[in-house]
Amino acid sequence: MTALPASELVLVPGATLITATPEEGRALALALARHTIHNIQPDLDKLEEGRPIYSVNPDSLIAAGHVVAVEFQTIAAANNYWRD
Repeated sequence: MTALPASELVLVPGATLITATPEEGRALALALARHTIHNIQPDLDKLEEGRPIYSVNPDSLIAAGHVVAVEFQTIAAANNYWRD
């Protein structure tokens, strides 16, 4: 097993959901989704084995997009939708 580095197994990178802009929030949402998958499957070899399958499967891509959207919704709420 080739384990992912500990830096990829952190659940909330930077330990906060607060971001300065929606763009940073979207980037954080992508990172959270990636880190979630890494925590579920920390074996890099297994992740790479599946990539050729899910990376071209429309249902898998839609599901991944949904996960990111839910993460972004959470981050937006934490940031009070970037409103003062």
